[in-house]
This record gives sequence, structure tokens and C-alpha cells, in this order.
Amino acid sequence: MREQLLPTSAIIGMGLGRSVALVTDGRFSGATQGACVGHVTPQAYLGGPIAFGEEGDIIKIDIPDRRIDLEVPGQAIEDCKKTWRIPDHTKLEKGTLLERYRRMVGPAIRGATLE
Repeated sequence: MREQLLPTSAIIGMGLGRSVALVTDGRFSGATQGACVGHVTPQAYLGGPIAFGEEGDIIKIDIPDRRIDLEVPGQAIEDCKKTWRIPDHTKLEKGTLLERYRRMVGPAIRGATLE
């Protein structure tokens, strides 16, 4: 799980700290600045609502309630679901460590260990 200080520093350095949030499955150090949400389970990969976001869509981040919501009409999400497919990982050779990790890893909040 990579430390996210470099991307958050870039966001702040570019003057985007008030308009950009970083949402990642990575972790943060105590030096991180800005709106950052880490240890996110990869729900987009599994077909969760964030998978259907498009450029310009609004994503509402409610940190106290631990929620991330795609703010688009329900019908738009349903339309996207009709053509959505799980990302193709055929390049990950069956039986390799990376393929096993992708298939069996638990959420970051529990240490991203194999389950």
C-alpha cells in the first residue's frame, strides 16, 4: 500500500487544495494536507456506483459519515450498468502473486491482507 504524500503534495503545490480531493486505497502520513480519503475498498472495480462516474460528474464526500456518493440521476447509473463490464485482467497470468493478490486481497482498513 503506497504512501500518498507525493500526490497530495502535488495537488497542494498546484494550488488545487480547495477544489480537488484525493480518493485512494492508499495510506497517508501525518504530513498530508487537503481533502484526502484513504483505505477505500475498490468498489468501483466491482461495479459500485463510482465505476459509473464520468468527467464532470459531482462526487459528494461526507467524511464524518464515511460516505462517497456519485451525485447523478439514478437512471444515468442504470444506463451505464447496461454496458459496464468488470475490467479485463487477462494480462495477469493465473497463479502469479499479483493475480492471487488481486483476487483475494481484503480491504485496506483490515490491512490489505490475503483472505
